[in-house]
Amino acid sequence: MVQHFLQRIEKNKDLNAFVEVFANEALAKAQKIDAEIDAGMPLQALTGMVLGIKDVIAYQQHRLGAASKMLENFTSLYTATALQRLLDAGAIVIGRLNCDEFAMGSTNEHSVYGAVKNALDNTKVAGGSSGGSAVAVQANLCHVALGSDTGGSVRQPASFCGIVGCKPTYGRISRHGLVAYASSFDQIGTLSHNIRDAAVVLETMMGSDDFDATASSQEVSNFSTKLPQQNSGKRLAYCPQMLENKGLNKNIRQQFYTLLDTLEKQGFAIKKVNFPEFDYLVPTYYVLTAAEASSNLGRYTGLLYGYRSKNGDTLDEIYRNSRSEGFGKEVKRRILLGTFVLSAGYYDAYFNKAQQIRQRIAQRTQEILSENDFLLMPTTPDAAFNLGELPSQSPVEMYLADIFTVQANLAGVPAISIPAFHNEENKLPVGLQVLSEPFSEEKLLQFGHFLMEESRRV
Repeated sequence: MVQHFLQRIEKNKDLNAFVEVFANEALAKAQKIDAEIDAGMPLQALTGMVLGIKDVIAYQQHRLGAASKMLENFTSLYTATALQRLLDAGAIVIGRLNCDEFAMGSTNEHSVYGAVKNALDNTKVAGGSSGGSAVAVQANLCHVALGSDTGGSVRQPASFCGIVGCKPTYGRISRHGLVAYASSFDQIGTLSHNIRDAAVVLETMMGSDDFDATASSQEVSNFSTKLPQQNSGKRLAYCPQMLENKGLNKNIRQQFYTLLDTLEKQGFAIKKVNFPEFDYLVPTYYVLTAAEASSNLGRYTGLLYGYRSKNGDTLDEIYRNSRSEGFGKEVKRRILLGTFVLSAGYYDAYFNKAQQIRQRIAQRTQEILSENDFLLMPTTPDAAFNLGELPSQSPVEMYLADIFTVQANLAGVPAISIPAFHNEENKLPVGLQVLSEPFSEEKLLQFGHFLMEESRRV
């Protein structure tokens, strides 16, 4: 299997999904596993599963770059808790995957390694920020890929690439070893071809961690052994306000309603819900994440590790030049925005107000999910757009591409994107997104498995 994936990675290197391939190391582990199988040793949960990891997840004695010049030539001193649990369960890591710089972006064009191309159409974006992870799975370059999801960075590229993307409840998986973007939003997630692979990887990574105080100690069940399961009688909610958004492709809207009609005929209870905070989702998300990014990225000074400018005689000049030269345009934009909303005179008007609105968004989301089993919506307003179309001309338009995904991160609830719809003109995929109550991943994955089967029949 490893040989097969290495051949496919070489054949598809123009997609730019991988930034580094661990060929010799992966083959050595594969040979060790072969010997264990021949010796009759018991298999572990993930024995032989080949993984790709987003370039924001630490792997000891391996490069960790966050797709940024700022971390060029940096080698990680330890392995992320989530990744270590996968390695202990028999997984094989085949390489590092491209992403938007410091996981900031929705197109995977903001990378020091260059843009990732969608395998279905090389003129289209892969989505971001976990674009390399999505394309690696989409193009069959590995079994499963790890990404990080701050506001849709797993689910949005999954939608564009026609695969499964899952973001668990905030705190369900340790963030120890995940390069920080916005600490109260970030969560490691999975990209896969099917629900079962997502389930077995997620359940392996989950659990408390002494290195991360935000990691939950909630009991983890064996999701993968409970698929599929009958889902008749479930209560499903949707928000007409979201579906009437002018940015949503009208054909996607119609396909969504067709799916609801089908589910209703099968006995599901379909309920319209109101979400008055809908228009505040994106602005609230970008105010808060920019503020947290401004704080988190303050550690990159060019002194202890990473890029250091050769220009400057004073400490202040070294700081300033190293950050100006080391960070890309989009990262600097968000740092400046975050510094502004945290500054004296603007803190209450922007940051505090956004925190208050976030609380209202979380409360309303919880109310909907306490009265209904799931909240359904399209993952993205449309299919993948052209490379170079959004980031340079209109960053605001790029931010609005996250309009359906940021809610789950603001509220801290689990969400999954499954392939369900398509753009009528170019036939490119668009995902169906499902949200559920916190720590209900088992129920979410069971329903996602059912929906994938159902969407194939619609």
